[in-house]
Formats: sequence, C-alpha cells, structure tokens
Amino acid sequence: MDRSSEPHIVQRYDGELNHLHYLVLEMGGLVIYQLRSALNAFAKRDEALAQKVMERDREIDQLEANADDTISSVIARRAPMANDLRLAMATSKCVAALERIGDEAVRIAGVVSLLEHGPATEFQRKRALEVQRMGDMVFESLKQAVEMFDVWDEAKARAVIARQRSVETTFDSILRRLMTRPLDDSRAVSWAMSLVVVIKALECVGHHSQHLAEYVTMLVKGSVGRDPAP
Repeated sequence: MDRSSEPHIVQRYDGELNHLHYLVLEMGGLVIYQLRSALNAFAKRDEALAQKVMERDREIDQLEANADDTISSVIARRAPMANDLRLAMATSKCVAALERIGDEAVRIAGVVSLLEHGPATEFQRKRALEVQRMGDMVFESLKQAVEMFDVWDEAKARAVIARQRSVETTFDSILRRLMTRPLDDSRAVSWAMSLVVVIKALECVGHHSQHLAEYVTMLVKGSVGRDPAP
C-alpha cells in the first residue's frame, strides 16, 4: 500500500515498515486459506482437513507475534509521527483482527468431528446450503479486506462494510429457523448446535473483516469510512 510519504533518511526504517507490510499480507493470506479450508472441511465433513486447519493456527500465532515485535520495535526506536504512527497503529489493529479470524476458522474446524455421518434430512440440506452461502459472503469480505491492505480500493471498502448487513440478516434467518424447528432426537439437537457454532463464527469473521476495512480506510484517509446507518 502506498503510505503517501517520502522515503526516510534512514533506509533501515523504510525496510522495517516494508517488512511489517509484508508480514500482514502473509498473515492475511494464511487466514484466507484457513477460513476456506475450514468451510470446505465442514461442508465435506472432512476431519483430516479440519485437523490441518487446527494445526496451522500456530503459524498465524507466530506471524502475529512477529508483527507485534516489529511494531513495538518501530515505535520504541523510531518514535514515528503523523502517517508513520497511523500506519503502526492501524497495522496493529489489522494484525489483531486477523488473529481473531484465524481463531474463528479453528472454531469452525473443531465442529467437524462432532457431525454425524448419516444421511441428511431435507431440512438439514436446506440449512447447510444457507450456511454455505453465508460462508461465501464472509469469505469474499475477508478476501477483499486483505486485498485492500495491499492496494487501496474505496469501492471494496464500502462493499465489505455494507455486506456485513447481509451476513447478519442471514445469521438471524438461519438461527430463527433452527430455533423454531422441533428437534425430536439427540442427533438433530447436536447437529443444530453445531450449525449455531458455525454461523456464529462466520458472523464474527464478518465483523472482523468489516473492522479490517475500517482500519485500512483510517490508514489511507485518516478517518473511518463507515457505511451510513439505514
């Protein structure tokens, strides 16, 4: 992302900021991969893939630690001001949001081992399709939010922020159908509870993606570009 500032006299300082930038992009790419893998594992009831998602979470945690160390070093040693300080603070918020999204991907993956492997009912198939559509919406928001950190695109920022309304509407719709449907055996109850965990995790990912878009907007424009309330 163009930080709209002149190169610093100390070239190592520019190197530290660039390193921080690429750390966030690397972390964002891994988080995108983790969410897609978790959704695929849930859709296919693939326990092996779900296990890989949970194992790779350590890589996200390590990238977060590396980014935090770099941010702390830049602030302590360079005393950044103006655009550079805004970059450090916004990047710190982006790193925290990405780490939380990684945790939600692990939460989705953790549900896979609890799913029954028998044939699904028509009601279950319909709800599963709704969850899939919700997952696609959230995944697109996350992908666009991460892309914005590299190439600023105001249209993408507004799309991410606005899409969260659809995510929340879908969450409410699925939850309402699950809560009003009589569940006559323990397997149906377990399945419904698993779905609630997944859609709640997706709602959280949507919120964190919206926050990412807002942080990048703050970084570029100096203010948060929230979508006007209806």
